[in-house]
Amino acid sequence: MRHAAACTLPLALVLTAACAGGRAAQVTLQCDSDNGGITLPDGFCAVVVADNLPQPRHLAVRPDGDVFVATYGGRGGTPPGGVVVLRDTTGDGRADVRARFGPDGGSGIALQGDDVYFGMDREVRRYRVPAGDLQPADTGVVIVRGLPARPGHRAKSLALRDGDLFVNIGSPSNSCQVRDRTDGSPGQDPCPELETRAGIWRFDARRPGQTEADGQHWATGMRNTVALAFDSAGQLFGVIHGRDQLAQNWSRFYTVEQGAELPAEEFVRIGRGSDYGWPYCYYDWQTKRNVLAPEYGGDGKKVGRCTDKDLPLVGFPGHWAPDGLLFYDGTQFPASFRGGAFIAFHGSWNRAPMPQQGYKVVFVPFREGRPTGTGTTFASGFAGPDVSPNGARHRPVGLAVGPDGSLYISDDTGGRVWRVMYRPARR
Repeated sequence: MRHAAACTLPLALVLTAACAGGRAAQVTLQCDSDNGGITLPDGFCAVVVADNLPQPRHLAVRPDGDVFVATYGGRGGTPPGGVVVLRDTTGDGRADVRARFGPDGGSGIALQGDDVYFGMDREVRRYRVPAGDLQPADTGVVIVRGLPARPGHRAKSLALRDGDLFVNIGSPSNSCQVRDRTDGSPGQDPCPELETRAGIWRFDARRPGQTEADGQHWATGMRNTVALAFDSAGQLFGVIHGRDQLAQNWSRFYTVEQGAELPAEEFVRIGRGSDYGWPYCYYDWQTKRNVLAPEYGGDGKKVGRCTDKDLPLVGFPGHWAPDGLLFYDGTQFPASFRGGAFIAFHGSWNRAPMPQQGYKVVFVPFREGRPTGTGTTFASGFAGPDVSPNGARHRPVGLAVGPDGSLYISDDTGGRVWRVMYRPARR
């Protein structure tokens, strides 16, 4: 489906020009009175673009404003997952047209020209969707097939730049134990998972029919890196999910309070050959050092074989569950945001007896390719009064920037997509 007529119009915050039936119409774009249930800094507001989507994960926005959302689908496959396209034809910020394509649910999505790359659990497929269309012009080409998807960290996040396609392949286990998540069970040494999982693989984005063996094992020692993105200079970054159950499995070394805070969720730069140490090591954000995991002879203090492992740029407290990463290259937000990183934290389930954390979007300022701070909360209130996985109303996952510089946020619990804008009060 194409627009009835071509239309190129400037985007604005207060007055938005939109194409409807081939004619231009001016509509005032009003933010929701409650910002769609989330809390934002002064000067920012939000509108709910779409609701009740089937587990929306990552998303990307085209220059024409169409939003492409990777969805996993409902429980039992109803409604089905796939790529959902959202279009606003009235200019009020809300999607009034939806379309869907794809054979199955997935988490990763990336756009390049007319090409839409969709990351499902076992494969990455490329579709040609001409500008203005809602459906692909083909049935899709499988770029990478046969990816490992044994239960546990199956989501395939994507990062695309020029002809390089980077794919996260997460570990299915907690710490590569002989008996996974078992009190006192030692770790397998060497860990066999590192050959095919717990890292980032690089593929040729233009070559169909590749397998994991055809790709380049770009980085390793990364338990699960759902949050994956390039900055404007072309450097790849990610935020790693740390392991669980330090205190539960190793109570002689850790208190339950320590197990709630450790290990860190690691914000990292991903270069060729990077090794962040999992499962042998973890990062202690409080002491700012890598330490040896207890499955491999550690006691919370020993460093041992971890001296030569890479260190993160920033370490966040444990179990916040980073799922989305975006470097802001828009011009709508104040200059202090430009070039900085937004991180979507999906939220914890295992910080007892301390309160659950995450369920928010954090901003980390950058200068010359490095963070200048440890991050501050940008958007919160997603969970509502019950901050827990079973009680949360919304849990943020995906992040994208629109052509006008708006920030889009997805939620895979309530199925919502927000558009966040900067609109300072007039003086």
